[in-house]
Amino acid sequence: MKPFFKTGALLFALSILSSSVSGQIWNVSEPENLPEKRHENAMATANGKLYLLGGRGIKPVDEYDFKKDSWTSLSKTPLEMSHFQAVTYKNEIYVVGAFTGGYPHEMPIPDIYIFNPVKNEWRKGASIPENRRRGAAGAFVLNDKIYLVCGIQDGHWDGQVTWFDEYDPKTNQWKTLADAPRPRDHVQVAVLDNKLYVAGGRLSTARINQVLNTVIKEVDVYDFKTGKWSTMDASNNLPTLRAGNTTVVYNNKILIIGGESDAHVEAHNEVEAFDPQKQKWEKLPALHQGRHGTQAVSLNKKVYIAAGSANRGGGPELNDMEILEK
Repeated sequence: MKPFFKTGALLFALSILSSSVSGQIWNVSEPENLPEKRHENAMATANGKLYLLGGRGIKPVDEYDFKKDSWTSLSKTPLEMSHFQAVTYKNEIYVVGAFTGGYPHEMPIPDIYIFNPVKNEWRKGASIPENRRRGAAGAFVLNDKIYLVCGIQDGHWDGQVTWFDEYDPKTNQWKTLADAPRPRDHVQVAVLDNKLYVAGGRLSTARINQVLNTVIKEVDVYDFKTGKWSTMDASNNLPTLRAGNTTVVYNNKILIIGGESDAHVEAHNEVEAFDPQKQKWEKLPALHQGRHGTQAVSLNKKVYIAAGSANRGGGPELNDMEILEK
């Protein structure tokens, strides 16, 4: 007797079954209109709304209103901003550790830029210390302070760093913290239970034509209680190696979403979650559309991801949004 399912259909059915068992699934948003296509951008939340900002070229900020189920185009960025993980502090969005300019010598933006969604205005914030400037770094907020970790000084060319810095918006003061165990760029990070998780990323070195293949397997963790770094056991290396991924906390787990590598032309659609309680990785439902060079956010017990690049490298650019929910 011939099998009822063909291999492809069987795999698809199993993926649907896996999604239903986990109780989670990615749904494609169908709003009244779509935001501008972009990649190497960021996304943040403020005042209960979503904001897409930055990317290659000068782009407007796109605001998503849940009540209206629509996107609105707001002020354009004051300069090109790319390769950054946006953070929200007191309902304003901070751009720190970003690049401007073209491949492969993108330049670190020397100042913090702040977007006020209510006023629809950009302003220049504090300067980043000249000897600590870089882009493609991980950023996050904890206890009213902004942190920046790793990154690269000279675009995709060279100059990866292990730097870890703390910025106090109240005093405009910078503080240098202990270096991470290893350099990496094209990385995003997240904090759960006072521990910083740094997973994914790579060592972009276009000067010797080594970029997509330099992905990093180790996962580094900084414990804010002890002030010390550690590297997770090799058995808990990142399951799917990629850079340009996005990282977010969801259901008390660290999610690594999307990314790019030399494994295939299409951007990664894999979603993997590290559970600190069980000390192991698990596979979550994949994105409908693989993407890299964008940022996911967690809000209202859901994860949102939009825009990015569908293939490794610079395109095609996307403007759709997917939502992970139960």
